[in-house]
Amino acid sequence: MRSIRLSHRIGLVGFIGVLSSTSLAGVPRDLPPPTGKPTAEQIIQQVYYVNHFYAVKNFSIEKVPNEITVLITRAQGESPSINTLERFLNNDYSDGVVKAKDLATFHSGKLKGTGMLITDYADDGKSQSYAIWLPALRKIRRFAQPAFDDAWGGTDFTFEDVTLRKPHNETHELLGTETFKDCLGAMEIPTEQRGKYLENTPAPACDHKGKEVYKVKSTTKFNNWYYDYRVSYVDTKTFADYRTEYFKGDKQTKVIDRDWGSMGLTDPRAQFWKYWYGKVSENGHETFAVIPKGVVKWNSDKPESLWSEETLTKLNP
Repeated sequence: MRSIRLSHRIGLVGFIGVLSSTSLAGVPRDLPPPTGKPTAEQIIQQVYYVNHFYAVKNFSIEKVPNEITVLITRAQGESPSINTLERFLNNDYSDGVVKAKDLATFHSGKLKGTGMLITDYADDGKSQSYAIWLPALRKIRRFAQPAFDDAWGGTDFTFEDVTLRKPHNETHELLGTETFKDCLGAMEIPTEQRGKYLENTPAPACDHKGKEVYKVKSTTKFNNWYYDYRVSYVDTKTFADYRTEYFKGDKQTKVIDRDWGSMGLTDPRAQFWKYWYGKVSENGHETFAVIPKGVVKWNSDKPESLWSEETLTKLNP
């Protein structure tokens, strides 16, 4: 996989995709739950719906006293590096032009003071727009949608993993239904490396162990791709995807685990992330995105003007 073309300017800006509502891929915001036994394609559409928080009008992870979202990366045998951020997603558009807007701002680490506004359009054939506030220049720069296989600088995900993959980019096969037997992965951080933002990183989540999941194989339609297929383990009630395993040939190349929690709404698909954990099989590199429960909010009354380039210009480094 290639390195991010803009890494010298925006570094880990790809992480915003983890916490981003991006290209809709033909999945409507009012997608109903399937009736009867769903097909593999329907399951993946529901997974997309859940990951983009279409069950709520807006979703945010905000800085609160003593808590903030933390992105941790670590090469094998090295100390972790961190960035912290806030993120505000708005799905509440009905003008037929905009599908969603997503604002993210970094508060510490190499990206301190950087902000990004992503606009996703109702026209599925139209690329997203990226407006990025670069604090060193005190200017906004606008960029085209990145390539699917661009790797995040310093992380274990591609832009495809976290923003750009659409259900129709793959063919899907339902391998069956089974019991999820494992705890989810998590980064183990030695006590001596636990600084200000790493004091309360979670242990491996075992809450989903024993739940019934769909096992879906998704084969890429792209030629000579960095993976041949991936296998997803999807909750049969909420459509939250707990684990995705990536394969090149028959060799597993990486795993992404996601710990989910319920918003407690009528729609069981109203879920939020507690953490994402990714690990590359070949070199042991890890990425850990930790979202404390106290920072998570939804259906709040924030003004639409929040999602604007003017907001970016008010950021302080």
